[in-house]
Amino acid sequence: MIEVDHLSRYYGQHRAVDDVSFQIGDNTVVGFLGLNGAGKTTTLKVIAGLLPPSAGTVRVDGVDMATAPESFRKSIGFLPETPPLYVEQTVTEFLRFVGQLRGVAAAEVERRIPEVIERCQLKGREHWVIDELSHGYRKRVGIAATILHKPKLVILDEPISGLDPEQIIEMRKVIRDLGKECTVLVSSHILPEVRQTCDRVLVLRKGRIVYAGAERDLHSHGEGHLVRVGVRGTSADLLAVLKAMPNVRSATVEGEADGVVDVLVSLIGDQREELIAALVGAGQRVRRVEDARDDLEQTFLDLTREGAA
Repeated sequence: MIEVDHLSRYYGQHRAVDDVSFQIGDNTVVGFLGLNGAGKTTTLKVIAGLLPPSAGTVRVDGVDMATAPESFRKSIGFLPETPPLYVEQTVTEFLRFVGQLRGVAAAEVERRIPEVIERCQLKGREHWVIDELSHGYRKRVGIAATILHKPKLVILDEPISGLDPEQIIEMRKVIRDLGKECTVLVSSHILPEVRQTCDRVLVLRKGRIVYAGAERDLHSHGEGHLVRVGVRGTSADLLAVLKAMPNVRSATVEGEADGVVDVLVSLIGDQREELIAALVGAGQRVRRVEDARDDLEQTFLDLTREGAA
């Protein structure tokens, strides 16, 4: 669906996007992550056809932006962080207006409006003036306008920004449902949302891709695959065993109670089975070994921090 090949984008002498390449398949929801200033929005605007690349190519559904810009843009729906809405119009009036701008036939617009109203959970608000809607409902109107022309690629820049917890839960469902009929690229720096909605993750640092893959494998990057180990014994004995293992990068005692020591262990890759075998072989009484899933944020910071390899 999306093929990005050696993409770069300059603003004067500043290189905002630096030789980025990746591919995304059909009907996939991908989280595009990075700290502020990492180049996420610039990359999204280039992919959406709003900015020309300084170098490299972007193809969506086999169409090259440089050689067929009009056909390229017709297959894309792009929603910026702040939806561009005419707030004096009702939801339905605005969607009709967007359909006209997109060149969609009037009959097709009328057929599609009830569909996107339903898909974006706007039922009961279709005749409201947009200015009277909450921030969360305005986001939904923006998404409805973005998908009205049935794009094959939908790009959402920070779609949950400013939403309350209930609205966030509703937006997750909207995004997951979109992934059933098109490819969705979601820009965010809120990692729990990526875990809830995305099939794949792309992490951007200083304009370059530093990780591309499944969210579940993100732990094997950054400082390593993190696991928590509970062993009955003493911390000194356990640390001595762990530090002698070649697949252990680091081990930190998190607590000790009732004779059980809890240690956070950073592994080189996912070698949990090897870790358990080594501990048992060394006479350690293992109580539990579990993924340190809550440390995804730390792994993300490890990947994106200044000076990371």
